Amino acid sequence: MKASIDMSYCGPPPLPDNVWGRWNLDPWVIGAMLLVTALFLLQPATRRQRVAFYGAMAMLVVIFISPLCALTVALFSARVVHHVLLVAVVAPLLAMAIHWHRSRLASLLTPLTALHAAIFWFWHAPDAYQLALSNVAVYWLMQATLLGSATVLWSAIFAAAPGKAIVALLVLTIQMGLLGALLVFSSGPLYALHVTTTSAFGLTALEDQQLAGLIMWVPASLPYVAVGLWRMLAMLRLQARTDG
Repeated sequence: MKASIDMSYCGPPPLPDNVWGRWNLDPWVIGAMLLVTALFLLQPATRRQRVAFYGAMAMLVVIFISPLCALTVALFSARVVHHVLLVAVVAPLLAMAIHWHRSRLASLLTPLTALHAAIFWFWHAPDAYQLALSNVAVYWLMQATLLGSATVLWSAIFAAAPGKAIVALLVLTIQMGLLGALLVFSSGPLYALHVTTTSAFGLTALEDQQLAGLIMWVPASLPYVAVGLWRMLAMLRLQARTDG
């Protein structure tokens, strides 16, 4: 069966005049989020964990329920925003909220970094991306693997020694930048499903793709840089106390 963007989980591509009315009120998604919230509330948690969890759930509402869901069908740049929010905002918040055996995860930091990078690149390969947008089951497989691998990886980053964590964050920033560069400097649009969906928003498919690449270059790197600086400051403070 030929792939069609009209078969996307978030529905057909919106137009500028109706995008703000395209809220996704899928009862299964809303029910799943309420169930996860209820299960979290049954567990003991610190104030920090609760704040992180509520922040993650609020961001999931933006990603899957707000009109951003529909906009990602029309614009690849919106899809990149969706993915960046998922792996660089929701995932670290969940990692802070959930109880983990962090010492075990820290020892797996290198393979977890490689695994997440491979998953991220795989789902941005044109064929895999097209399949995910035209098949609901594959769409949710994409979401689950991106969020799952990122959440476990962020847990390992938070648990690892500062030096190792900084190296992992640097690798993640570089690979995001490389993918962004590929999108920016491509000679033509790579994602056939968006060739006919961007003009209503005043963009060609190539311009939309280049915008997506720029998003990966700069805004997407900010969470990794911020956490890297935080871990570096922690390392310097520890070193200062040791020297003192």
